[in-house]
Amino acid sequence: MGKPTGFMEYKRETPSKRDPLARVKNWQEFTIIMPEEKVEKQAARCMDCAVPFCQTGTSMPGSGDIGCPVYNLIPEWNDLVYRGKWKEALIRLHKTNNFPEFTGRVCPAPCEGSCTVAISDDPVSIKSIEFQIVEKGFKEGWIKPQLPEKRTGKKVAVIGSGPAGLSAAAQLNKAGHSVTVFEKDDRIGGLLTYGIPDVKLPFHVVNRRLNIMREEGIEFRTSVEIGKDISSDQLNNDYDSVILCTGAQVHRDVPAEGNDLKGIHYAMDFLRQNTKSLLDSEYSDENYINAENKNVIVIGGGDTGADCITTSLRHGCASLTQFDINVQKDEERKEDNPWPLYPIVHSKEDAHKEAEAVFGDDPRAYKVMTKKFVGDENGNVKELHTIDVKTEWKDGEKIRTEIPNTERVWKAELILLAVGFTGPEQEILKDMKVETDSRSNIKAEYGKYATSREGVFAAGDSRRGQSLVVWAINEGREAARECDRYLMGATNLV
Repeated sequence: MGKPTGFMEYKRETPSKRDPLARVKNWQEFTIIMPEEKVEKQAARCMDCAVPFCQTGTSMPGSGDIGCPVYNLIPEWNDLVYRGKWKEALIRLHKTNNFPEFTGRVCPAPCEGSCTVAISDDPVSIKSIEFQIVEKGFKEGWIKPQLPEKRTGKKVAVIGSGPAGLSAAAQLNKAGHSVTVFEKDDRIGGLLTYGIPDVKLPFHVVNRRLNIMREEGIEFRTSVEIGKDISSDQLNNDYDSVILCTGAQVHRDVPAEGNDLKGIHYAMDFLRQNTKSLLDSEYSDENYINAENKNVIVIGGGDTGADCITTSLRHGCASLTQFDINVQKDEERKEDNPWPLYPIVHSKEDAHKEAEAVFGDDPRAYKVMTKKFVGDENGNVKELHTIDVKTEWKDGEKIRTEIPNTERVWKAELILLAVGFTGPEQEILKDMKVETDSRSNIKAEYGKYATSREGVFAAGDSRRGQSLVVWAINEGREAARECDRYLMGATNLV
């Protein structure tokens, strides 16, 4: 695929980005579209490797992802882009991925870690090529509503409008079923809308796709909470099947003294309020947690923590530190993390580059564990105390040992907890009368997605636990396939 010698002739290039010091002053996207001829050269780097691990789509517990979870036909659309057949490339891209404009922006690209070129060189810039294909598709007017040829007469309710719910709805509608998506929030999109900063995934990009889905016949109902506004019995009576895509929204806490002080917030509360206020009033309603002129500490070294950095910088924080309890990763793969596994290596995300540009240093502090939070006389947090730790694995269990004489005190008026989630909210699951597993996730076998309740399926983070947007899209598509099989006795969905 591509040009047989392209990976030897062309070096990897990705789209350039606006200067960090300039872009932190607004919420505009900062990735600059590449000229088409440059993108075609990048696509030419996709070699004829015979076994394209980039599109394998699997996950190995304890090891990481291999390839693309939605099985994107990467060599095929790379070859088409290389040959200037952009519209055909878009068709192949949409065959496996309902929302490439989302994954082209926020996916960590496990496909690139499994690229054969990556064995000895920089991988093909798969993610940015995907982004360029779909954006050209919208620009040229190629992406239009695709209505089903006929309706089956079956009605399906999808609970939750994040990536799993939206992909399930899109596939079920494609099969001819009448689909209604219920969302408890005031806007559709779930974490796509309120969990990812607008600068990374603008709401107008999400809404652009939602408008197409509405024209295709999908009904969206916002501000509706199942179990409160509508009972599970009513859903059962009104719909032939239900798919639960409620996500994993129960926050994991930091169990340290003083964690109830004012000024300590869960990261998702911070991110949600920020985006809602931005979209509602461009902050004029002041209904958000403001980091302006505050010393901010983000506890948690993952993507959500990075999103808190992105947001705090745009508020105009006074200082910024991100705690990571783990040791800094190596610059190169370790022996137990070989190709084609997702590379577990040190990297500097856009948020870290922005913080470094503003404050002069990478904001991350490693091996740091919070011991206690300290407040002032009014109950506002003013500092936190930490100690460095050593992390080891013993009999499959993670053991953390405190390192003597490493205690530190950090000044902070705003602390954001970005340490993950423990599972889905349980109230709706009890109302739906579905079984859960030992981790409190919905009990439903991967590949089948059927819950303990007849006609009810589950997909995404509520079933598998906190994961990537691309895995949620994969599960939504596959759950739709099994739901269609349940309703019709057979299915053409893939």
